[in-house]
Amino acid sequence: MATLYLTEQGSKLGKKSRRLIVEKDNKTLLEVPEFKVDRVLIFGNVQITTQAIAFLLGNGIETSFLTMQGRLKGRLSPIESKNVYLRLKQYERYQDDDFRLKIAKSIISAKISNSRTILMRYARNHPEIDLEESKKRLDDCMRNVESKESIKSLMGVEGIAASVYFRAYGKMFRRELQFEKRQRRPARDPVNALLSFGYILITNEMLSIACAIGFEPYIGYLHGVDYGRPSLALDMVEEIRHPIIDRLTLYLINNQILKEDDFEDKSEEGIFLNDEAKKVCFTQFEQYMNKEIETNISPGKKSYRSLFRLQSHKLMDTILKDEPYEPYLLKD
Repeated sequence: MATLYLTEQGSKLGKKSRRLIVEKDNKTLLEVPEFKVDRVLIFGNVQITTQAIAFLLGNGIETSFLTMQGRLKGRLSPIESKNVYLRLKQYERYQDDDFRLKIAKSIISAKISNSRTILMRYARNHPEIDLEESKKRLDDCMRNVESKESIKSLMGVEGIAASVYFRAYGKMFRRELQFEKRQRRPARDPVNALLSFGYILITNEMLSIACAIGFEPYIGYLHGVDYGRPSLALDMVEEIRHPIIDRLTLYLINNQILKEDDFEDKSEEGIFLNDEAKKVCFTQFEQYMNKEIETNISPGKKSYRSLFRLQSHKLMDTILKDEPYEPYLLKD
């Protein structure tokens, strides 16, 4: 099962028999059997027929509509989970400050630990790059997490840790494309553009999983509540954004799979991947998401995509049964 990414502007997604068909100018660009697709992402000006909509809904295939830059505009979803008891308990837990803080500490501790592990792994393979001071400062941040008594103070530690990590992360790029600091809205360099695009992909996927299980995606425990923000999905990607997207970005740049001419400068709007580079990114992202890894939370190997669903169910058990939440930790 895989994700179908549609980026060809002016094309149309239709349905024939039990197949999805992508056409443009009366030519068939792609035919995909129904059993090979479990989600569809549509970027920009791509049409979809009512027959395709009925087919997608009938087969439980979620479709997301995004701008060409990756901003989510909306979702076409099958009937949402009937797990109303999970949502009621989620609301109740949100009112419990101690519960929120406990979950938030688990997430932030794992995020900092995973960022530290990424630096340690790189330092072992590249001893000429000095990352020791950064690792020590991240250790200090991890120790500070437990002493915090509010989400606000905890986010302060997270901000310091992120600053330390990204400064060290910039030393890990060995090609023409370099990285100095994390910049968003807009991204001002190709690495930031690639990071932002990757974060959008995993957040959108986590949002779909959260909705399918029955969560209220707009109520988070770390990110709280803000109008229009899928806070729970953002909570759930924190521990995995560095192990997946940051390492994939490093791989794509250092192996020159993506280069400077794969990006376009839209002035005040920022830097973005061009259309061909997006296709490369989708292919590499899918390969990475389906890569099997050993985890600390389940015996045997699991793909990152399976990990998303596994972690979502663990969070559900924490909310419903008050079981400890065990976050994903990247192995040293």
